[in-house]
Amino acid sequence: MTNASPHPPSANGTFHGKIGTTYEESTPWWPEQPAPPEDTPNVVVIVLDDVGFSDLGCFGSDIETPAMDALATGGLRYTNFHTTTLCSPTRASLLTGRNHHSVGMRMLSNFDTGFPSGRGRVTKAAAMLPEVLRDNGFNTMAVGKWHLAPMEQTTASGPYTQWPLSRGFERYYGFLEAETDSFYPELFYDNHAVAPPKTPEEGYHLSEDLVDRAIEFVTDQTSVTPEKPFFMYMAFGAAHAPHQAPQEYLEKYRGRFDHGWDVERETRHARQIERGILPPGTELAPRNPGVEPFDELSDDEQKLSVRLQEAYAAMLDHTDHHIGRFMEFLERIGQLENTITILLSDNGASQEGGQKGSLNPTAFQNGLSEDFDEMLARIDEIGTTRAHANYPWGWAQAGNTPFKRYKQNTHEGGVRCPLIVNWPRGLSRTDENRQQFHHVSDIMPTLLELLDLQAPEVYHGIPQMPLHGTSMAYTFDEPTAPTRKEAQYFEMFGHRAIWHDGWKAVSFHQRGSSFDDDQWELYHHDTDFSECNDLAETQPEQLQKMVARFWVEAGKYDVLPLDDNGFALRAKIPRPGSPRRRTTFTYYPGMAHLPGAAVPPVMNRAHRITAFVDRAAASDEGVLVSLGNISSGYVLYVKHNRLVYEYNFLGTRYTVTSQDELPLGPAELTFDFIKTGDVKGVGRLYVSGMPAGETDMPQVLPHFFGWQGLDVGRDTLSPSSPSYDGEFAFTGTLERVVFDVAPDEEGTGPFERVD
Repeated sequence: MTNASPHPPSANGTFHGKIGTTYEESTPWWPEQPAPPEDTPNVVVIVLDDVGFSDLGCFGSDIETPAMDALATGGLRYTNFHTTTLCSPTRASLLTGRNHHSVGMRMLSNFDTGFPSGRGRVTKAAAMLPEVLRDNGFNTMAVGKWHLAPMEQTTASGPYTQWPLSRGFERYYGFLEAETDSFYPELFYDNHAVAPPKTPEEGYHLSEDLVDRAIEFVTDQTSVTPEKPFFMYMAFGAAHAPHQAPQEYLEKYRGRFDHGWDVERETRHARQIERGILPPGTELAPRNPGVEPFDELSDDEQKLSVRLQEAYAAMLDHTDHHIGRFMEFLERIGQLENTITILLSDNGASQEGGQKGSLNPTAFQNGLSEDFDEMLARIDEIGTTRAHANYPWGWAQAGNTPFKRYKQNTHEGGVRCPLIVNWPRGLSRTDENRQQFHHVSDIMPTLLELLDLQAPEVYHGIPQMPLHGTSMAYTFDEPTAPTRKEAQYFEMFGHRAIWHDGWKAVSFHQRGSSFDDDQWELYHHDTDFSECNDLAETQPEQLQKMVARFWVEAGKYDVLPLDDNGFALRAKIPRPGSPRRRTTFTYYPGMAHLPGAAVPPVMNRAHRITAFVDRAAASDEGVLVSLGNISSGYVLYVKHNRLVYEYNFLGTRYTVTSQDELPLGPAELTFDFIKTGDVKGVGRLYVSGMPAGETDMPQVLPHFFGWQGLDVGRDTLSPSSPSYDGEFAFTGTLERVVFDVAPDEEGTGPFERVD
């Protein structure tokens, strides 16, 4: 037989063997598979959420964090490490090695500003660390918080292009939003929503669950392909609000903070200087605006604030326990010695609990205050399934000791964060501090250098922007080496800063004011770690040089245009393709839980909800549609043969119940909200078009219902109402639920009826 014609390249790539007419006349060939060197280390990156610079034991706190402290003792503590001051941007910078504006993550992935720097998604021109490692022979897996996908795209219909499995991870288990209830989390496994594996009554908590899954993923991988290294990205919900922990951890901290935040700051500050976390002579910054002296608070104010701090400490301690459990697992399977572990917080401690603290984050998101007496009456609920607690400003500043301000700000309290690097086989010096200035964008370049890998210039056909970060690997063996970082800008919500050559210029921006009115401050960081001595007036030329450098960096890294719009405005501008752009929504029973970013925009809008049902017996009852949790939301349900609608306004419930019992058979069960003012209205029930009940709703939420989403035919996760137990699934036949929503807050649509 004659040989076949030369074989062209196939869909599987170029073939370097020989193809003849028969097997005997052919030469097989197999492409080489990516195979890292035998001693290639594993990589574990642990990201804490809203944990302040001083909150770990090894950074000055007396909160018990023995597992993280052990990582520091066996590794290196970086005391001059910086992030972007907000969660999504820090994660984008961490996983790409670039500045967050450049990759499209100006602020949160919930919003698209309409400009390249604020798309709320990471450009494909910046390949992520898991993409690079996967293509070089690593198994890649992630557990925990993602918050890098456009949130309207986190429904069961996708698109999935920015979900973890589309950005380089092969396994994923966690939550996609900014925050979640640790007892009732909105969980996703790979590309689909799942229910928590057990209930809070059975001992469930998210931090434990995430570590269980991480152990499972690594066990699967090392059992089958032990020759391959793995990359584990472990992003905890802790210690972002709501602060929740098992009861034994809450009890452990009773009375531990009765001395108050002023004493706490002084104690941590002294400890930081003693341990070399801060240079000798570092001053303790004055109290932030709005933070009162603790001893001037009333007894009740002290009591509530202390309980809120106890819940935070309990949550961090509990998370530390499970980090320790994961490290013990790595040691047990022989992987700990050759694992690079990097642990950091994504930003400084949070100001989002307000001056007095909070039991309801939806209040903060809507710009509303909470009643102090009501919070005090619920003090024993703090840290449990029944409250979504966050601490007050005073404790947040204590977390950021010794610095000014908080998360969202570009002063050091927002951007200076703890960083620990641990690698038993690779570090010749341990239990030391490093004071070189570095930034979260430096982590990916560091890991690539340690793994002897290069960032691709072209990835999947897309030219790549260069890495912006600077490797920190030189600091491992050179504790006093000058930083190799040349400059770093910061910008968030109009707050701005620039660090260069040991100097920092920073401005605090008042939202809604002219950027031209912002006052720049100047600090010599090499001698003033805590930004206490403003040199703007005495060194105007240096300040002018620094501000000019900021504008250079802003132009270079796509920071412009400056944008100080907050969450509320952004929430009202759905991005193109968002399901929220419609005015009619039809949902069917059996649909997956719908995340809060994709639900019908009924907040402060006239709207109608109609459930099409068929009930064979008066005992057929249950939830028709529910949204929200213990903090806020609404639910339409049938109970005791009557139609009920409940609206949860930050714990105050407006309820309307049908006057008469419901008929059997097919029926249309309807709730109408008619606006009668800016943030108020009337709620009306109809049964097959006939009026059935009405109630005034003197206050409704203007912007957000919080993060927990919508269910049809049942109420999953944290209950929307205390009027029933569990999911309270509807036992009749539910055909569909239809929402009709006015196009904007001023619109009335077809909802006004004349009866």
